[in-house]
This record gives sequence, structure tokens and C-alpha cells, in this order.
Amino acid sequence: MSNWLEVTAHDDVPEDDVMGVQTAGKDLALYSVDGQVYATDNICTHGHARLCDGFLDGFEIECPLHQGKFDIRDGRPMCEPVTEAVRTYPVKIEGGRVFVDVS
Repeated sequence: MSNWLEVTAHDDVPEDDVMGVQTAGKDLALYSVDGQVYATDNICTHGHARLCDGFLDGFEIECPLHQGKFDIRDGRPMCEPVTEAVRTYPVKIEGGRVFVDVS
């Protein structure tokens, strides 16, 4: 069962960058790459750092604490020290608004 939540305006998600949002008790990171918006949990699975404070390079977000990287498309770890994937969420854009399925 889907649980689509409106999280922000599409125009508020910076191109080729990351931003943090909170909705329904979840801390999420939103990314925009090549016009597509992606969403993951905002907390690194290795250390308790917010990914929205990290550096986005293409489809990889670098954790600001220990420089581990995740692929924002599927959450998989790209380099050590991270070994556990970060959770990703489906995203849709409707009427200029970003919706994330947090189910």
C-alpha cells in the first residue's frame, strides 16, 4: 500500500545538490540529478551524520563524517567505510510538488 506524502515544491530541490526535509516523522534527503528527483533516508548507515550535509557528485552522495558514499538511485554503498545500504524511496512530481512514498 502506497503512502505518498507531499514534501516540498519541485523548484525548491536544487539541481545537482541535496537538501534535507522532515515529514511524517522521517528525516529524508532529496537530490536532483539531470532533472530527476531521488529520496533516501537522511542518516548515514555507518555514522550518525546527515547526508544532506554531504557532497553530491553525480549519483553519489558522500557522507560528511567519514566520506563513505552511497548511490542515491538504489542506496547501495559505493566505498568504505559504509557497508550497509541507505534506504531509498519512490518519488513522483505532480503539479510542481514533490511526493515521496514512505510506506
